[in-house]
Amino acid sequence: MTETALREDGAPAARVRHLTKTYGSGAALVTALDDVSLDLGAGEFTAVMGPSGSGKSTLMHCCAALDTGTSGSVFIGEQDLTSLKDKALTRLRRDEIGFVFQSYNLVPTLSAEENILLPLAIAGRRPDPEWYASVIATVGLGDRLKHKPNELSGGQQQRVAVARALVSRPTIVFADEPTGNLDSRSGAEVLELLRRSVTEHGQTIVMVTHDPVAAAYTDRVVFLADGRVVDELRAPSREQVLAIMARMADAGPAGSTPGEA
Repeated sequence: MTETALREDGAPAARVRHLTKTYGSGAALVTALDDVSLDLGAGEFTAVMGPSGSGKSTLMHCCAALDTGTSGSVFIGEQDLTSLKDKALTRLRRDEIGFVFQSYNLVPTLSAEENILLPLAIAGRRPDPEWYASVIATVGLGDRLKHKPNELSGGQQQRVAVARALVSRPTIVFADEPTGNLDSRSGAEVLELLRRSVTEHGQTIVMVTHDPVAAAYTDRVVFLADGRVVDELRAPSREQVLAIMARMADAGPAGSTPGEA
């Protein structure tokens, strides 16, 4: 595995420092992220959770170079995203970042294999045959590679999307509610695939989810409320995640209980 997947120096795959994101101004000012500092460990599976409006999707978009903060810094490896120009950001998104979206985002006229290889084709790169074979074996799609998306189930389409994210060996993969459109069985298959890509290949994955079952597949859960990190769990169980989410639902701003300072 290259440095872009599992760093041997112990450095995080990504980190944010004092990241703030606001929208609007004056009385209409909305703070989506409020001075967030966070490390995302290399070779780890991290879930980001929180109620609607907590800032979890904004955090992921800023980390994935899909949006920019109002202040603060975002790093992928040692690259400070806030210092990069548009062309450099485009190259970084293409070469260092993989994406898995809730809606799959497959090209309907291309086969599963063509969809998987599309990012490499756009970049003018050829796949590493050994790595490509490993990815296909991991996602279990060897007998579906010539099928178009409309010939695949929702779970199979999402597995194609995961393979597409992995094939370029990115530094980090961001998954936005990857099981949101799937039934429980298909969702479990996708989560097991993401888990294997971390355990077997050292891939770094950050997943936004609202599902405690999905979070239990990860190494770490980071909880956001009102744009701030308010809690985290290591080696989470579904029950532990549910307990924190219940406590957050009963809490006041930024996770503090009513009456607390």
